[in-house]
Amino acid sequence: LSLFRFTVKRPFSTSYSSVDSKEMKKFQLLAHKWWDEEGEYAALHSMNDIRVPFIRDTLLSMTSNYHLGNPLSGIKILDVGCGGGLLSEPLGRLGASVTGIDPVEDNIRTADRHKSFDPILAKRIQYKSSSLEEIVEESMETFDVIVASEVVEHVADLETFIKCCSQVLKPEGSLFITTINKTQLSYVLGIVVAEKIMGIVPEGTHDWEKLVPPEELERLLESNGFSVKTVNGLLYNPLSGTWSWMENTSLNYAVHAVKSGAQAQSHTTGTPPETDTEERSATAGTTA
Repeated sequence: LSLFRFTVKRPFSTSYSSVDSKEMKKFQLLAHKWWDEEGEYAALHSMNDIRVPFIRDTLLSMTSNYHLGNPLSGIKILDVGCGGGLLSEPLGRLGASVTGIDPVEDNIRTADRHKSFDPILAKRIQYKSSSLEEIVEESMETFDVIVASEVVEHVADLETFIKCCSQVLKPEGSLFITTINKTQLSYVLGIVVAEKIMGIVPEGTHDWEKLVPPEELERLLESNGFSVKTVNGLLYNPLSGTWSWMENTSLNYAVHAVKSGAQAQSHTTGTPPETDTEERSATAGTTA
């Protein structure tokens, strides 16, 4: 859940705000609720049970060199739209060096306060009140991994967002996205039922017109130098409060894409190693 709104096409300019003030106020009202596991963000808490293993296992499938106790040690992760740090913290516990950014200052205050209770996390995670495009200049090809979980459905200019992701990612870096598909089913279940009837997420969180079909997201990623490795469907069970993987992507889905390497800008595909990685990452996290 984040507030990035790209209103112009100049990714390097920082002389304007890319954040929609109405959405900012909406999330600001809930900034103190991030760590209430039974509250408005309960579904995001339980999503960690599936998105954290997906990120971890996919990354580990791409390397043979990792530390058993801290499997993500040495990996620099940018958590875009980090909110109160719900995803930043478990990634930090896995050994990663995490930078979490969010335009709502109260979200960052909440995240900073919560990580301060754990001295190890306090060292591994840093938070910054910022939009993605505001850190592009200072962070060119800085990160090994970008995570944008429940973010892209809130951006006004998705292509600019993806370009910015590419600019701050190292060559061959990984981009993980979770979001909601734009279907009749997602409107009924994701907005009418989840927001208006059951109150699983705060009403007004999602605008159906801004939801992104996986085909469109894949097209934008591929045209901006990414190779899409995995697209998996996600299903939330409101009765048990748990998430599970499924083949169908008509509701929620997760994407893993890899930025082309410096020597592979000509975009070669279909080699056996890539196929092998894709097969492994497609099942990553399904047994965790």
